[in-house]
Amino acid sequence: MPVANQHVRLAATAAVLLLAAVTGCAPQDEADASKTSATTKETCARGKLTTQTPGKLTVGTDKPAYAPWFQDDDPASGKGFESAVAYAVADRLGYGRSDVLWQTVAFNNAFAPGAKKFDFDLNQISISDERKNAVDFSSGYYDVRQAVIALKGSPAAKAKTVADLRKAKLGAQVGTTSLDVLTDVVRPERRPAVYQKSDFAKSALKNGQVDAIVVDLPTAFYITSSEVEDAEVVGQFENTGGRAERFGLVLDKGSRLTPCVSGAVDALRRDGTLARIEKKWLSEAVDAPVLK
Repeated sequence: MPVANQHVRLAATAAVLLLAAVTGCAPQDEADASKTSATTKETCARGKLTTQTPGKLTVGTDKPAYAPWFQDDDPASGKGFESAVAYAVADRLGYGRSDVLWQTVAFNNAFAPGAKKFDFDLNQISISDERKNAVDFSSGYYDVRQAVIALKGSPAAKAKTVADLRKAKLGAQVGTTSLDVLTDVVRPERRPAVYQKSDFAKSALKNGQVDAIVVDLPTAFYITSSEVEDAEVVGQFENTGGRAERFGLVLDKGSRLTPCVSGAVDALRRDGTLARIEKKWLSEAVDAPVLK
């Protein structure tokens, strides 16, 4: 056979094989896509997630577990906004109340780098880009603003603007967005007092060690109504950066549960469950003047 003809036949054969390969791949790609979709659905199958303890859902939060987020320092009671949210999310994921295991996790440890021993954690932890470097977040389950509280009759209690607070001795819990607002928005003339736990900040206010402290708004109303009754809510801060601050459920970085948990939170927001829980447990957190 002439060399030229041999080259023609080889080229034709290669073309046929290539066409067959391309044609044969299309159905296989569709099958793979369907398989991938099915796998995604399987990972969120109700009550069958790949969790820390098979068949159970482990939820973390700090101790003490403060009102109005929890009641009587008992996360498992179902009472308090975050306890109710945790059980509502669990139910959406296919886990009954008896399937939820609670674990004590210090606030700062919840979003610190490293593997987690919980499936998700909730403890008034605001979603932030910096924290996302170490952990995953669900969709937001509560829109929050920060507020300042001060002892009644003190100079700080008379503040009408952010500038009015700058000369005061202020404090907040370490690692919180409350402290971020204090340092980035208020920018006090004196270094803020920083506390490991919210209880320590409340004690400092009560004992006159600071003029005022910054906490989230619902906590501010609870403190002034039930714990430090000679204090009052001075006002709340505007959201900065054009983006609402939201609390999110914290998950291990790259967790397979993240889309499932976010889907549950989104469903609870759509059907009004989150709004009903908020109305029940946070209704006392009425509006407060905005400090500008």
